[in-house]
Amino acid sequence: MDGVLFRGETPIPDAVAAIDQLQRSGRKVYLLTNNSGSSRDDYVAKLARMNMHVPIDNIFTSAYATAIYLRNLGAAGKTVFIIGQSGIALELSAAGLRTVVSPDELPYTQIDYVVAGIDRSFTYDKLRYAHSCISHGHAQFIATNRDATYPVENGTIPGAGSIVASVAVATGIEPLVIGKPEPHALQAILDVSGSSPSETLMIGDRLDTDIAAGKRLNVPTVLVLTGVSTEAEALSAEPALTPDQIIGSLLQLLEA
Repeated sequence: MDGVLFRGETPIPDAVAAIDQLQRSGRKVYLLTNNSGSSRDDYVAKLARMNMHVPIDNIFTSAYATAIYLRNLGAAGKTVFIIGQSGIALELSAAGLRTVVSPDELPYTQIDYVVAGIDRSFTYDKLRYAHSCISHGHAQFIATNRDATYPVENGTIPGAGSIVASVAVATGIEPLVIGKPEPHALQAILDVSGSSPSETLMIGDRLDTDIAAGKRLNVPTVLVLTGVSTEAEALSAEPALTPDQIIGSLLQLLEA
């Protein structure tokens, strides 16, 4: 969504018309974001403010994909320490996990998972507690995503990857990553939609996440030049990051 449909609170030109036309055409439209800070309900409301109306079941965040992964793993009833915002806590709670959001709320030995994402209130105490849960306890380290930056109206700001990196450096443990470019979230959409990779089109603004995720699952890819990656970068990218098509805006997809 970020960089494709909007930047911050500002819709990208042509995005509203494109979503409307895609839905009217009878195509299944699913929205996938690596942003874990907001809940799917938040995104339904945000999109509606921009006159884009997408049902909650068609919205996938990296936090929701993490919840699906843990639910399928049989993690309901287990305890997770969250470095993140409300989006992660709501999704993991709904999946049946016991969520801990404050350091030392429980002894670190009682934490089964540490899940990290974007956290605008990240502190040394959260890092210290996560380190104890992973390095001295038995917690598995999971990252919703490792995006280095996040697009806003006037550029970019640090993303979840910077926070995840601090935990990885402190513990010496690399996380299991759920969001793009890893295939978990996109595979969840394929499973829900009942679509095969060849029947699906992955559209995004980043080569290293969106296009890479599509390539890993053999889903045709389209780079839209309204976000992070440029046409020059796409044309010189390695095969694993090279989109099948490059467009200036979403409406161009419908004109092809």
